[in-house]
Amino acid sequence: MSVKTVFITGATGVVGSAVVPLFLQEPATEIRLLLRARSDSELQARLDKLFEFWEPELQGLADASSARTRVQAVRGDVSVPRLGLSEAVYDQLGSEVTHIVHSAANVKMKMSAQEAHQTSVVSTTEIAALAEKCRRKGQFHKLDYISTLGVAGKMTGLIPEEPLLAKRAFHNTYESSKAEAEEFILEKLKEGLPVTIHRPSMVVGNSQTGKIIHFQIFYYLSEFLTGKSTYGMVPIIKNVKLDTIPADYVAKALYWSSANDSCTGKILHLCSGPDKAMDVALLTETLRDILAVQGEKLPRLHLIPLWLFRSALPVLKWVAPTELKKAVNNLSLFLDYIDDRQLFANSNTNAILSAAGILLPSPEDYLNKVIAYSIAHKRK
Repeated sequence: MSVKTVFITGATGVVGSAVVPLFLQEPATEIRLLLRARSDSELQARLDKLFEFWEPELQGLADASSARTRVQAVRGDVSVPRLGLSEAVYDQLGSEVTHIVHSAANVKMKMSAQEAHQTSVVSTTEIAALAEKCRRKGQFHKLDYISTLGVAGKMTGLIPEEPLLAKRAFHNTYESSKAEAEEFILEKLKEGLPVTIHRPSMVVGNSQTGKIIHFQIFYYLSEFLTGKSTYGMVPIIKNVKLDTIPADYVAKALYWSSANDSCTGKILHLCSGPDKAMDVALLTETLRDILAVQGEKLPRLHLIPLWLFRSALPVLKWVAPTELKKAVNNLSLFLDYIDDRQLFANSNTNAILSAAGILLPSPEDYLNKVIAYSIAHKRK
């Protein structure tokens, strides 16, 4: 079944923004975007901004002139009943949507349990309700649900591409709420709702251009890993890998799997995996070299034991300048992840995607471009 009308949430986010141009490659495909806005004029302004971001990709389309006419934005909110839509608009979506991509997420590690539940669990139940409404109309193909590798919580070792234990420890409310939402979707899958679950790792920029839709956490993380935000202090971390993934790989994988029934019911780990994820110690050296080439001044590196670095965090938070506060405030969370020493299985995903010619580049192949673009973006 070919996709006719795709409903996408999170189009202003890293994953959603990367996947929209791919669906527009199909001349007959209509796209509906759910966007937050306080007015119709703000809604239009947000859509215009997205088209500016997509312009390079859309220029390559055979029918580029029709792309804009095939995208319609609706003003709503995933975390409120009926997605914040009028009954008429909601019913119209229910009768025309053939495919849903739910990639909206509030990626905040520090939020109340109630806020996390509202943005992850409630929004997912609302999207599932729309999917069921579409399915009852008889035209629905599939729901692509964007989860996260963070649903593994504090599990250690190799994390499988399968449902995880319901009871496990988590680092924060974001992880626990996303895990609850994923468990809800798995129950809907058992009830017959066609679903593919995607668990991406840390999504960075485009592997070809380095382009990002907005400033991403990876650049803040690189400032820590290289000592730039910590006055040169970096904890000694050996034999620990950090899993990153380029946004265009995630988008291509999602787009290809969306139209393939063989992916229905699967959990896909869109990540570097145990073979390509970069060792943190090597990543520090690589990023320092990249930043230096880009003209960034780096302090002399001081490698100190992890326990000592943890004890210095309160002082770092106090003395950090305003532009580095965000990076420093999240360091304790990142150090918790490192202590888990997690690796993520992705052999099943790679087998599926390699059949479509979708191959993951090595981190070294895209980090240079991502950092260069991030620096240019930050300086504007």
